[in-house]
Amino acid sequence: MTLQITQETRLLGQQAEADLQAQFSHVDAVAQANSEKVLDAFQTHRVAESYFAGTTGYGYDDIGRDKLEEIYAHIFRTEDALVRLQFVNGTHAIVCALFGALHPGEELLYAVGAPYDTIQSAIGLTGNAPGSLKSYGIGFRQIGLTPAGTPDLPAIVEAVKNPKVKAAVIQRSRGYATRASLSVEAIGAICAAIHDVRDDVAILVDNCYGEFVETIEPTEMGADLVMGSLIKNPGGGLAPMGGYLAGRHDLIEGAAMRLTVPGIGKECGATLGNNRSLYQGLFLAPHVTAQAVKTALFAARMMELLGYQSDPPSTQTRYDIIQMIRFGAPEPLKRFCKGIQLGAPVDSYVTPEPWDMPGYDTPVIMAAGAFIQGSSIELSADGPMREPYAAYLQGGLTYESGKLGIMLAVEALRA
Repeated sequence: MTLQITQETRLLGQQAEADLQAQFSHVDAVAQANSEKVLDAFQTHRVAESYFAGTTGYGYDDIGRDKLEEIYAHIFRTEDALVRLQFVNGTHAIVCALFGALHPGEELLYAVGAPYDTIQSAIGLTGNAPGSLKSYGIGFRQIGLTPAGTPDLPAIVEAVKNPKVKAAVIQRSRGYATRASLSVEAIGAICAAIHDVRDDVAILVDNCYGEFVETIEPTEMGADLVMGSLIKNPGGGLAPMGGYLAGRHDLIEGAAMRLTVPGIGKECGATLGNNRSLYQGLFLAPHVTAQAVKTALFAARMMELLGYQSDPPSTQTRYDIIQMIRFGAPEPLKRFCKGIQLGAPVDSYVTPEPWDMPGYDTPVIMAAGAFIQGSSIELSADGPMREPYAAYLQGGLTYESGKLGIMLAVEALRA
């Protein structure tokens, strides 16, 4: 039995691949450089078989956990890191970092538009959930983008002149917005602009979907902390759950005290036999991320050949693994997601439908047949059921399987 992909779609896929050879070569070069960086970190820290043994209970003296955090700090060129299964998702890691960096009476600045949907309720911008930043007396302000869709550096500089602002967040990926994702160079320019005015403002970067897409990370360009999820790029498809922070020691310590309790911080946190998966996933991460980027490029070119608008276009250099495809109406968005689900190795027989996901203010459709529930480094597509009715596609553990998923999505669109 073969997958239900017509010869017409297969030929379209061949054309797309032929058009993408220069971009694929660039992606391979980035993966090579990042693989060398990771291997150097593993060898420098003398990774041994004994590091893979897990702990239970309190998790005291978990050498594998502690050494992995040293490796993350090495890779991200930072003073310290916090890599824990106890983070339930990327949002949890980000919010712990925010609470660690801010105190009542201070203000948080979002420098490139509105926070991602699930962060908004944690800040207190939407809903009335107990325990939000707002409920602790922490203020919030955001700076929009320029009419050209770029960071508004003069407005950011003016905002940080307010002495109440103690932390600024830069969201690297677009989330469910239509703006472009930010390059590390662009993030560096924002960091420089802020630090030229105030060196006491902590700059935190929501690094989700961006790790290993470029050869440098935001902490090498002035960011004080990066934050992300282990079931996205850095987990390499093997991490079963968790999140990470890498940055200044004081910011890591503050976040750790929020994750556990003051006075314990990083000292507790059992790994329950998962260290091997975390190490191996990180080792594979540069390659797996490259597979996801190639899948995104292939999706962009296929959809362009069919007359749809892809953002970023297939000719553009990538700064994260997300591919936005505009459909302009709900039905083609649903059909596309159905096709992506048909291409999954898990739950391929399920038909995704929009539903009210926690943390979102509008129904969201999500195609995700993953080995790890919710893993965005595995091929998935989702989108809010609102204008411009766009699919946000990400992931692909292997380019070959990702390509098949895209072709099945094309078939579903044509059905």
